[in-house]
Amino acid sequence: MASVSLEDIKKLREQLGTGMVDTKNALEEAGGDLEKATEILRLKGAKGNAKRADRSTSEGLVAAHEGDGVAYLLELACETDFVAKNDKFVALADQILAAVVAAGSGSAETALQAAAQGGTVASMIEDQAAILGEKVELRRVSKLEGERFAVYLHKTNKDLPPQVGVVVAYSGSDADTARSVAQHISFADPQFLSRDDVPADAVEAERRIVEEISRGEGKPEAALPKIVEGRVGAFFKQVALLEQDYARDNKMQIKQVVEQAGLTITGFARFRVGS
Repeated sequence: MASVSLEDIKKLREQLGTGMVDTKNALEEAGGDLEKATEILRLKGAKGNAKRADRSTSEGLVAAHEGDGVAYLLELACETDFVAKNDKFVALADQILAAVVAAGSGSAETALQAAAQGGTVASMIEDQAAILGEKVELRRVSKLEGERFAVYLHKTNKDLPPQVGVVVAYSGSDADTARSVAQHISFADPQFLSRDDVPADAVEAERRIVEEISRGEGKPEAALPKIVEGRVGAFFKQVALLEQDYARDNKMQIKQVVEQAGLTITGFARFRVGS
């Protein structure tokens, strides 16, 4: 078996992020040939990727980009927080985001086919997953078009990259209020922009449920319509951004806040790692 130098082991480990023993064994198997050793390590990693396919990915990060008239938000997931804070994982997210922006991808499915480093985003993720030793997946990508954008990335743990990301598309000039709305979204997790955006079948289902609950509570039949509408209104406040009470001042609704600031919110995206 060929002897290998510590210098070559160090060089290959820095390049690939692989373990000492695996790197040494690959170099010995390759007779000291760095290129062949790299191939051996990646093939070994690819086999590991297949074994990891069914594992869950509850950690990771969010990343965002805003440009001229368009903004992107993505979630890159992994298995452990140890990998989530790894420089190679963070760099991978940056490379994916650049590829997404260049391709104009609006979904994870199209983003995975985007060109990246002589292959695709999907192949780049596969290569890096082999090196990192964990399942890595591009879970979500969102593309927003708008006049201006407010981006807010929140760290749930100071030692980890951002795990909650919000992009708000808006028109108007009050950037501070727009950012504050983005922060509100990160906390309140609305599903829709306005009550008009909530699907009619979801509203009717909620109405049936609260009517049944109200009857079960023994509410007077004559009072039911008013009680039901009040509870449906509470549902709208839960799921529609503009109906929500402002996190910084619960005496105001978001629609009042943006109106006073001269803003029009045209869309938003919110990702939280693992949810």
